[in-house]
Amino acid sequence: MSASKSGSRAAAAARRGSRARTLRIIGGAWRGRKLRFPASAAIRPTPDRVRETLFNWLGARTQGARALDLFAGSGALGLEALSRGASHLTFVEHDDAAAHELRARLAEWQAPDAVVVRADALRYLSGDARPYQLVFLDPPFAAGLLGEAARLLDERHWLAEGALIYVECPAREGLPPLPARWQPLKAKRAGEVGYHLFAHAGAQGSDTA
Repeated sequence: MSASKSGSRAAAAARRGSRARTLRIIGGAWRGRKLRFPASAAIRPTPDRVRETLFNWLGARTQGARALDLFAGSGALGLEALSRGASHLTFVEHDDAAAHELRARLAEWQAPDAVVVRADALRYLSGDARPYQLVFLDPPFAAGLLGEAARLLDERHWLAEGALIYVECPAREGLPPLPARWQPLKAKRAGEVGYHLFAHAGAQGSDTA
């Protein structure tokens, strides 16, 4: 390789690095590890304090769970679940750069059972279903995809009996109509974001905090 080509590639890598953002895993086996992701307006990672609340809600239910991170973006939710003992994680992300970074982190951290699917989430949900016990549903707010994604998850049998579903939405707009079998368990607000935990029919308990 010529010096000019080598220099060009190094410069390109440096530019990509300068555009990347980072966050940290806050619990479990990977606690403190840095997660890189593209600096894109379309990627809105769940803040640390919201993730902490969510995984306090989930408690031991993360252990051994088959989980699905739709609209994965940075992958923070799914990676946090793997760090805390989820047995399998499927990440679905449409953006090529974000999917590439996720694959790199999974390889670097030697994740035992995880896969990144670069696909449109709604098209993915229209395919053959494999039931999951834990689903993270955090689509881009402006795209208006939450209601349709929820419908496909429910109608196409992506949810195991008693599955837990985490949802983020714009706090001012609130939630769209959701499937009748989704039982509300928890709900809070952090700034402009509302976040909720639901159980597919069959789970125990129903309260808000």
